[in-house]
Amino acid sequence: MTERTLAIIKPDAVQRHLAGRILQRVEDAGFQIRAMRRLHLSKPQAEGFYAVHRERPFFGSLTGFMSSGPAIVMVLEAPDAIKKWRTLMGATDPAKADAGTLRQEFAESIERNVTHGSDAPETAAFEIGYFFAWIDLIQ
Repeated sequence: MTERTLAIIKPDAVQRHLAGRILQRVEDAGFQIRAMRRLHLSKPQAEGFYAVHRERPFFGSLTGFMSSGPAIVMVLEAPDAIKKWRTLMGATDPAKADAGTLRQEFAESIERNVTHGSDAPETAAFEIGYFFAWIDLIQ
């Protein structure tokens, strides 16, 4: 079944000029990019996006990092897009990521791990809606 997921090229990857290489991998993997925007999240915007993690010990450093520079947010579409994108990204900890994944190849640490992806259809719906209005999504 075709589905959509939110993907983020995080500030560390944008700052290190990896966005083009990551976008090429997205297209090579067969995803359709239905919406894309470059933005610089404010700290309150990052806190809103990651509100589900508010009580976690890493919340402050995560939202500080995500508001530290420009990022690229995208809506990706493909059959089983959520699982497919998470597989391409690799494990959150790049030391545990499979060979050939984006995080194994480009990430510097658990926090500076170059990409984000929705983990479930409900999460994808919230995350896509956080950044894009329905009219923004190419049909």
